[in-house]
Amino acid sequence: MRKYLLLLILFIAVKLSAQSITGFSPKAASAQLETEKAFDAQLNAQHIGETIKLLSSKPHNLGSPGSKAVADEILKRYRSYGFDAHIETFKVLFPTPKTRLLEMTAPTKYTALLKEPALPEDATSGQEGQLPTYNAWSPDGDVTAPLVFVNYGLPDDYDKLAELGIDVKGKIVIAKYGRSWRGIKPKVAQEHGAIGCIIYSDPMDDGYFAGDVYPKGAYKNQYGVQRGSVMDMPIYPGDPLTPGVGADANAIRLDRSAVTNLLKIPVLPISYHDASPLLESLGGVVVPNGWQGALPFTYHVGDDKTTVHLKLAFNWDMVNCYDVVAMIKGSQYPDEWVLRGNHHDAWVNGAGDPISGQSAMLEEAKSLGELLKTGWKPKRTIVYCSWDGEEPALIGSTEFAEEHANELQQKAIIYINSDGNERGFLFAGGSHALTPLMDEISKTVIDPETNVSVFERRKALSASNASSAKAKKEAYDKKDFELFALGSGSDYSPFLQHLGLPVLDLGFGGEGGGGEYHSVYDSYDDYRLFKDPTFVYGVALAKVAGRAVLRMADADVLPFDYSILYTTANGYATELINTTDNMREATAINNELLKQNFYTLAADPTKTFIQPTPKSEVPYLNFAPLQNAMEALRKSADSLQLVLKKANYSVNENMNLGLAHAEQQLLFDNGLPRRSWYKHSLYAPGFYTGYGVKTLPGIREAIEQRNWSEAQTEIELTAGAINKLSEYLNRLH
Repeated sequence: MRKYLLLLILFIAVKLSAQSITGFSPKAASAQLETEKAFDAQLNAQHIGETIKLLSSKPHNLGSPGSKAVADEILKRYRSYGFDAHIETFKVLFPTPKTRLLEMTAPTKYTALLKEPALPEDATSGQEGQLPTYNAWSPDGDVTAPLVFVNYGLPDDYDKLAELGIDVKGKIVIAKYGRSWRGIKPKVAQEHGAIGCIIYSDPMDDGYFAGDVYPKGAYKNQYGVQRGSVMDMPIYPGDPLTPGVGADANAIRLDRSAVTNLLKIPVLPISYHDASPLLESLGGVVVPNGWQGALPFTYHVGDDKTTVHLKLAFNWDMVNCYDVVAMIKGSQYPDEWVLRGNHHDAWVNGAGDPISGQSAMLEEAKSLGELLKTGWKPKRTIVYCSWDGEEPALIGSTEFAEEHANELQQKAIIYINSDGNERGFLFAGGSHALTPLMDEISKTVIDPETNVSVFERRKALSASNASSAKAKKEAYDKKDFELFALGSGSDYSPFLQHLGLPVLDLGFGGEGGGGEYHSVYDSYDDYRLFKDPTFVYGVALAKVAGRAVLRMADADVLPFDYSILYTTANGYATELINTTDNMREATAINNELLKQNFYTLAADPTKTFIQPTPKSEVPYLNFAPLQNAMEALRKSADSLQLVLKKANYSVNENMNLGLAHAEQQLLFDNGLPRRSWYKHSLYAPGFYTGYGVKTLPGIREAIEQRNWSEAQTEIELTAGAINKLSEYLNRLH
């Protein structure tokens, strides 16, 4: 009898635990779970697949007839689901190519094909209206010069070239795609005096070295080319002519010559078919260790004997950008907005990027529409946004955020983003105060292929891929889902880093190959074969994002935990202090080795080696203001959590809005150095990483650039922003 009683108690405890949702009273949690169950029941994988096929059936880049057709179809669907929907149109700059020529002029002649051929296995690969292979925002140019191979074209690669005595000034460089955002490669080349830049996809990274190539496999074939933007978006994204303001009909526009985020040297992406004769022709020294790619010859850096001619010209047109905005008005708090977004424009057909994510989001909207028919109403207003112009420069989302900045900072409580989606693992980044929300969601959504929670599957990936026994054990012992910090590369950027709104960026991936990325082969045929053949990960994304929307819309207390934000931010500060100490030690020993001529003695005497110059010693920076600010944040965040716990799910609207708007306190009034559009003191895309995040960016990048006076200034400014947040949290209670 006692055994059965214990089992009954255990069953009841588990049942009660299952009803617990952060921010919901037990009674409200039970109703919420029933709503989510009804929401899930309306999600249909086959319907998601049909939507992907339809929306990717024609090319639909920004400014094209296909883009307007896709926007109209999305608008029609939102309205049919019961949303109040409209299209908001912006007028923006968008260049498309009219001249593209790349030819090797010496020692032999070769003219690049610059074309991706149609394949019989891919029904849309030969359509009319497809954008040619190019890099948007390259300037017009006509240059002829010797060619130099620069590996991935990152700052460290140029340091290695300098050791070899190689200068790219007046040269054209060829760089591999990868290891950073593509726009960094011509940016760094330009800073080193190059007059042109070619970017190619090496088969080592996403071609035949990685696996079978398309159409046999998921990897890039010899003709595939990655289109993409090379705007210097770490300065600012969006329409380059209207920084900081929405590009509506009345906007004051810059002259293109005055724009600060456009490059000065021509840039062109090519396939490894076109790169092969250029690279094979290069002479000079064999490339440094780690630079060799997978093409079947030894790579060399170049010796001025291989010259190329690069000629580019563009149509610099003003085009319409169509954002589709759809709303369900909140029944209790109509002026608290839950925003959900995914872009709809593509470089070509874009079945994977972005239509897979867009189709999952539309499935969420359809399911919400079915809930509306049952009499359900969200407490808060839900706004679904299908953005245009993400691919060239996050244009649609940025212009919307700039146009409605004041209203969004007053009303928006979260922006939930997705982009492309495929088989694999849940990846989630965002504002760390939202960690409890995502932890609970990740443990309730089941991975469709392994039948464990998406949390457990992601945990298994982390533990399996860890590089040491210690790291494996730490990953194995993790009990909570961890959000990663966000840099840039998708539509969350203006909401988080310019407006200071809480954001989440969600998606599944890791098992779809990726060789089709931004090519003509990002098609429905590719997607159904390799990315998500049964479209079940579209359903998984809809469940994860849909739960986030529903819980933020209906929570009694919005699920923000600023104690977790403190823990995360304090970890960044501790790591940065340790990095500075290690940098000081490394600089001292490296300068001593240089003084003793060790690097020259270690180099091959038969090869050119130029010893680098010593670097300035690393001073002891005063991190005390930052450390004191972190301690103040810990106290205020912990105190707020106690107040919320005592409130027992009964807080007023001002408290909820206060919780949602707290992150705005972390914005710098004048933004980051040399890029004032980015205002967040905790997260920013790196000046030399592009998509990759820099945490505590003002301090970190000053230290990386060895600008010690700026680093000290940024320590004090960042401490000020964190103190501002602490004082704000104290006022909430």
